[in-house]
Amino acid sequence: MSPKTGYEFLEPQALARMKNLSLVARGVVEGFISGQHSSPYKGFSAEFAEHRKYSAGDDPRHIDYRMLGRTDRLYVKQYEEETNMRVRILLDTSGSMDFGRTTEVTKLRYGSYLAAVLSYLMIRQQDTVGLTTFDTDLRLDMPARSSPRHFNEMMRQLETVKPGGETNVAETLHRLANRFKRRCLVVLISDLYDDPDEVIRALHHFRHRRHEVILFHVFDKAELEFPFRDLMSLEDLETGQSLQVDPAYVRETYIKQVKEFIRTYRRACAEAQIDYVMTDTTVPYDFMLSRYLAKRTGR
Repeated sequence: MSPKTGYEFLEPQALARMKNLSLVARGVVEGFISGQHSSPYKGFSAEFAEHRKYSAGDDPRHIDYRMLGRTDRLYVKQYEEETNMRVRILLDTSGSMDFGRTTEVTKLRYGSYLAAVLSYLMIRQQDTVGLTTFDTDLRLDMPARSSPRHFNEMMRQLETVKPGGETNVAETLHRLANRFKRRCLVVLISDLYDDPDEVIRALHHFRHRRHEVILFHVFDKAELEFPFRDLMSLEDLETGQSLQVDPAYVRETYIKQVKEFIRTYRRACAEAQIDYVMTDTTVPYDFMLSRYLAKRTGR
């Protein structure tokens, strides 16, 4: 696929880095186009699944004659079909995602680049992809489709995304988990500034409904290192509340809490078989993503 040029979040150098990479489902997915992902539906194709008894009308070419010799009964080989993958990209657009001190790239812009490149990969693979943006509510909710026209509209909509106010990550994820009826790959891009226990329960909700999940946990480097020196006023980008702090007094405690915040999500994701990718906006998104995809596919 050759996307139209000129979209803000589609950079040629990033697409060039991704040209030999793909995103393949680890579990089974439900789809309708023959592709590269294992399907729960049985047919006659590349990957052997199981035997079943021969029935009148079955193609004799699929009879397993070794089984005939051992059991004196006719069995045919069933195979797993290869199918397309349905991908839902969930982009947090709450006020906290508008933070960007270390570079000119805010967390929201960084997440938008990620969403654009991942969408491009999906469409190139003939998979379907949808985009949902949210803060306390769903702000954009595009269904999963695979056409170039749909992709172009997604890129246009992505350029109009603005940071919102407060967020409710957990409630939004529960709502979406209830709504996604067919199994899919859920890609969440967020700073996860919500109650970790509640968010983790929502992530388990997706897994309970047999969705595969990838979590991109995005920070600004200043949020990780707290490099501030002078007495300062910190403003909550979601509530507008401000607080006077002395960095020297709070730095050690703050960094310890941030590390524990990350460890909590990393541990919970590992237990739930969710891919957890922590990054900050100083890491080139295309480098981070290509490294992750190569690792995921065992390259």
